Amino acid sequence: MNKITSFLLAAGLTTTLCACAATSSPTASSNTSAVTPVSAEDAQTITPDVSASANTGNTITLKQIMADPQWLGRQPESMGWSVNGDFLVYERERQDSHLNTVYAARVSAPQDADDVALNELHRFRFDEKAVSNDGRYTAFRFEDSIYVMMANDELVQLTRGGSSLRHLSFMTDNRLMAQSGNAIIAINLVTGQREELVSWAFSEEPKAVDEPKDYIAREQQSLIDYIAKTRQQRQASADQEEALAKANRSVAPTPFYFDAGDRLVAATVSPKGNQALVVTTKDEPWRDDTDIMPHYIQEDARIKGVPARRRVADAEPVNHTLWLLDLESQTKHELSYTTLPGYNEDVLAGVKAENAKANGETYEVNRLPREITLLQSWYWSEPSIRWHQNGNQVAVMLEAWDNKDRWIATVDFDNHTLVNQHRLHDDAWVNYRFNQFGWLHNEETLFYQSEHTGYAHLYLQTPGEAPRALTSGAYITDSLTLTRDDKWLYFTANKTHPGVYEVYRVNTNSGDIQAMTALNGITDYVLSPDESQLLLTHSKVTQPPELYLKAANASATATRITDTVSDKFDALPWSVPQVVPIKSSHTDQPIYARVYLPDDYQQGEPRRAVVFNHGAGYLQNAHLGWSGYFREFMFHSMLVQQGYVVLDMDYRASAGYGRDWRTAIYRQMGTPEVQDLQDGVDWLVDNANVARDRIGTYGGSYGGFLTFMSLFTEPDLFQAGAALRPVTDWAHYNTGYTSNILNTPDVDPIAYEKSSPIYFAEGLNKPLLINAPMVDDNVFFQDTVRLVQRLIELEKEDFETAIYPVEPHGFVQPSSWLDEYRRIYKLFEENL
Repeated sequence: MNKITSFLLAAGLTTTLCACAATSSPTASSNTSAVTPVSAEDAQTITPDVSASANTGNTITLKQIMADPQWLGRQPESMGWSVNGDFLVYERERQDSHLNTVYAARVSAPQDADDVALNELHRFRFDEKAVSNDGRYTAFRFEDSIYVMMANDELVQLTRGGSSLRHLSFMTDNRLMAQSGNAIIAINLVTGQREELVSWAFSEEPKAVDEPKDYIAREQQSLIDYIAKTRQQRQASADQEEALAKANRSVAPTPFYFDAGDRLVAATVSPKGNQALVVTTKDEPWRDDTDIMPHYIQEDARIKGVPARRRVADAEPVNHTLWLLDLESQTKHELSYTTLPGYNEDVLAGVKAENAKANGETYEVNRLPREITLLQSWYWSEPSIRWHQNGNQVAVMLEAWDNKDRWIATVDFDNHTLVNQHRLHDDAWVNYRFNQFGWLHNEETLFYQSEHTGYAHLYLQTPGEAPRALTSGAYITDSLTLTRDDKWLYFTANKTHPGVYEVYRVNTNSGDIQAMTALNGITDYVLSPDESQLLLTHSKVTQPPELYLKAANASATATRITDTVSDKFDALPWSVPQVVPIKSSHTDQPIYARVYLPDDYQQGEPRRAVVFNHGAGYLQNAHLGWSGYFREFMFHSMLVQQGYVVLDMDYRASAGYGRDWRTAIYRQMGTPEVQDLQDGVDWLVDNANVARDRIGTYGGSYGGFLTFMSLFTEPDLFQAGAALRPVTDWAHYNTGYTSNILNTPDVDPIAYEKSSPIYFAEGLNKPLLINAPMVDDNVFFQDTVRLVQRLIELEKEDFETAIYPVEPHGFVQPSSWLDEYRRIYKLFEENL
């Protein structure tokens, strides 16, 4: 019996998974106590249910695994359905090309997919789509055109070119509504009549006559009859035009005017056409003239200054203003935030006081209104405004610019006020994921996600009443789809194990949950337009994503419909990692990790080992699906073939494990994660026959940052490290990500100095490789330049830097990938 097996049996762990039976969820309110996560003693270790290659004699080489990924087999991408739902649709890269071909197959013969001709592509792909409430019309945008599909599948091209139409939706009378420039229009699909519902302008409202601006103007207008007469005529003409507009619908409504120094954030109109919500903000630049990125390799042999984003150190607070427009009376009303609980709380008072004290100052609590904006999600493009399809209700999702609050509010149309329905507060930061929300189709009831119990779950709430939980437990939900009859809400969740994602649906009335898949890996779905079929993408640790199809009922079996993995990929002896729960020294929850082991790892002298640090921070990699780090997976298999042990940990801050795991790094990035890496190293030594003095580490982006923090702050933990496209100073990173975790440098410099590797560079005493792309608009090349200068000034000797002149943050050229990993491999070979 090996050490890992002994460890598992002693902890009473199991290695099998099964689909959950239907369960009922209790009611939860906004102050529901947090869910208790699984402990290390109760956690499962999983051996993925995949077959290892029998071709163990074949050698994995860097040259092969860093080649153009097409050699793996050109997996299906962008799955979906045709406009009418008769065909399932997906794309694949063309052989030896970066371009994609679109494929379509009927549900009755899903394996018989044909490529779609270019002249038919608009029937299968679209940029946005809207369906009328009664299902008679489907409108969609493809390239420069708007099409409408009738109930009998007749397709009508409504527009081609001209002013673009965006944000398609249907009104209660079945007119198609869309934004066109600075207006929202409605089109009658029967008569073709086009009506402007509302328009806006950012300028002073024009007046027929102006009040005299000074003394001599007043005198001019009173003394000169000609001036008085022309003013009277202009006013009479304006009055006539206004009267005509009110009496005759031939005249479009006058625009709503907003401050000339503002710009539009969003504009939406009620499906009834009687109300509109417009969101504005100050029209300020998103960057400064000095925010540039030099690109040295150009066709003309000159240097190009590429515009780059602003640093969080230069961030300025942003505030949005919400306006309720009455389209019948042509009046507008600002919707004040004062009705939102906490709108003026000084949520950072403790942080500000701590920083003030460090400077020998005293901070006084500030109760001024906070900057609040419409929530701008990374996961959808439409405004965070949801009208009920009957036009009688609207909900908005708002967030505080300081990242500590998110509100869902409805609008009291009569009193022109916001009515708070749900406040999600987090002392660290509100998650930028798990914010999907909307209305049931047939009831004025909200559905939404919230993380207030510690995990992202689903809720229903009738405005003015307490929310009702549809899901609960130590798992997360995502990817919501509501059926037209409101009976089911589909979602994905890691319900059976943190590293296994399946498709579920919950009955919105009873709360019963049905497991729709049990494929044991990573599974996602798209529900067919008629809601009878689920098109699935599923992957396993050693199987890239493939497509499956199943009927939309719990008892149906999923059928695999694509098989795109190449024979060359299948022929290589990929290592199948176990997903192991490692006991943490700092939390009750285990640290889940992929561990790659040679078959004979127990034999002989203690092994060399490599610890990989995934990027993004908030990302999950110790799961049972195909990793976005597929090159690293293959590199790890190569190392295993040569006798290494490899560990890939979901350190604290990783996704998939709930709110507390996510926010453990608040104001201290690099501290909890390195603590977890220490636990990982101890586990390798105690359980995997690894020599403590023969362990190296590497990672890219956030993983490169962790490589720095490990080598700089715990110099005895690893014997060598490679930091790829690494963050060295968080004050130079972007605002949207960094201000969540560290606030902003002007408010919380303590957090930045505690979390940025450049402040700890004197701790380096082990070999370090820094690989830096120069066309990186995510982590600027300057990050590396500044750290290298600091290392030079500290007279450090054992480091080297490799630069990649044409690469962005995510490398593209196979030659660059190969060069990078040759250097990483050499570092480990020479130092471990």
